[in-house]
Amino acid sequence: MKSFFLTSRFFLLATALIVGLVVAFFLPGWLTPVLLALGLGLGLTVVDTVLLYAGGGSVFGRRVMGDKLANGSDNDIAIYLENQYRFPVQTETIDEVPHQFQRRDVLFKTGIRPGETGIIRYQLRPTKRGEYEFGAVNVYVASPLGLVRRRFRFDDSRVVPVYPSFLQMRQYELLAIHNRLTEVGVKRIRRVGQSMEFEQIRPYVTGDDPRNINWKATARRAGTPGAADTLVVNHYQDERAQQVYCLIDKGRVMRMPFEGLSLLDYAINATLVVSNIALLKHDKAGLFTFSHQPGAMLPADRRSGHLRKLIEVLYRQKTKYLETDYERLYISVRSHIRQRSLLILFTNFETLHGMQRQLPYLRRMAKDHLLLVVFFENTELRSYLDGPTATTQDVYNQTVAEKFAQEKRQIVRELNRYGIHALLTAPQNLTVNTINKYLEFKARGLI
Repeated sequence: MKSFFLTSRFFLLATALIVGLVVAFFLPGWLTPVLLALGLGLGLTVVDTVLLYAGGGSVFGRRVMGDKLANGSDNDIAIYLENQYRFPVQTETIDEVPHQFQRRDVLFKTGIRPGETGIIRYQLRPTKRGEYEFGAVNVYVASPLGLVRRRFRFDDSRVVPVYPSFLQMRQYELLAIHNRLTEVGVKRIRRVGQSMEFEQIRPYVTGDDPRNINWKATARRAGTPGAADTLVVNHYQDERAQQVYCLIDKGRVMRMPFEGLSLLDYAINATLVVSNIALLKHDKAGLFTFSHQPGAMLPADRRSGHLRKLIEVLYRQKTKYLETDYERLYISVRSHIRQRSLLILFTNFETLHGMQRQLPYLRRMAKDHLLLVVFFENTELRSYLDGPTATTQDVYNQTVAEKFAQEKRQIVRELNRYGIHALLTAPQNLTVNTINKYLEFKARGLI
C-alpha cells in the first residue's frame, strides 16, 4: 500500500458528503440522497483503484541525462514517461534532484494518452564541481476518475560528477571550426604584416576577412558549372606548436563568489576553453595550479587524449585558504618550462600594494616568457558606482568605491609599465576576453 494515495478530488468529495450528512441530521429528507451519493463515491473509489492496480497496466519512466554535468552551464535533463494503460492518465512527476541545487520546483504535471510517451524537459545549473547524487523519479498516476493515485519509482540513486564546463568548451569549439567566434564577442583580429604561410584556397564563409578574397581564383571558377557565384579566399596557416600554459591561483583570493560560481571556477572554465582553442590552432596547451605551494602540473602537449587529461586535472582542483606563494610559482615555472611560452596567469589582486609585493616574481617570469596576468573587476562595486546618490553617506560610499575601482586600473598600468600584459575583466566576460588576448598575441606574432 506504499504506492496508494488519495487525491484532492477524493477529499473534496468526502468533505461534501460530510457536509451533506450534517445537513441531513437537521433535514431528514436529505439522508437518502446523501447515502446514495456516499455509496456512489465509495464505488467510484473502488473502481478507480481497480483501474490503476488490476489488469497489468502501468507507467514506465526513465531519466535521460549525460554521464556528467557541466559546471556553470544549463544542463538538459529529460524524463520519458510511457503510458501502458488502456486509458489516458494524468501524471505528477517529482524528480529527486541533488541537495546542492536547493530546488523545490521539480514537480511536473502532464497528461498522456494510452500507448504514447510523454517527455518532460528541464535544466539544472550546478555551481560547484564534485559528485551529485540524484534520487528516484517519482511518478504519481491518476485515471480519468481522479480519486486515487498510484506511485511508480524509477532510477533510484544515481551519482553524477560535475566537471568544468565542457558545454561551454564545445560551443566555442564549434564556432571556431566554422569561423564564427565573432558571434560570442571574440574580436576579428587584424594580422600585423603577412607572417603567416599560405596553405590553400577555400570557399568564402561568413566571418572571413574580405581582404583575403582571391579575385583571380574566383574569376577562374566563374566558368565552372555550379560555382559561378562562389567566392574563394586565401587560407593562411598560423605558426604552430607554440606552448600555452594556464597558471591558476588557488589561494584564498579566488574563493570570492559571483553568480554562484567562485572565481576559481570561472578561471577553470576559461582555462578549458582557451586550451581547446589553442589545440585547434595547433598550439600546445599546458597547466599549472598553485597556492601556498605548487599544485598540479600538466606539461604542454597536443597529442590525442591530452584534452581529456586536462579536464580530469581541472576537475580535482579546489581553493585553499592560505596566501599564495609567487616565489614558489616562479621556481616551478623556471624548472619545468624551458621553452619560451605564453603564460596566462589567472589570479585576483585587490590592492596595488598586494600586486607590488608579487611584482618581482612576475617580472622574472615575463623576462623568459610572454606573461598575461588576468584578474577580476568587482562588478558589484561597479553597479554601486552607477547607482543614484540620495544622501551624503551615499556620496562618501561612492567615493570610497571609486578609489578601489581606480586602484584596479592602476594595477593594470603598473604591470604594463614593466612589460607585463594585463587583463582586467568581469567574471562573466573572462572566457571571451582571454580568447581575444590569445588571438591578438597570435596575430601580432608575439608567440
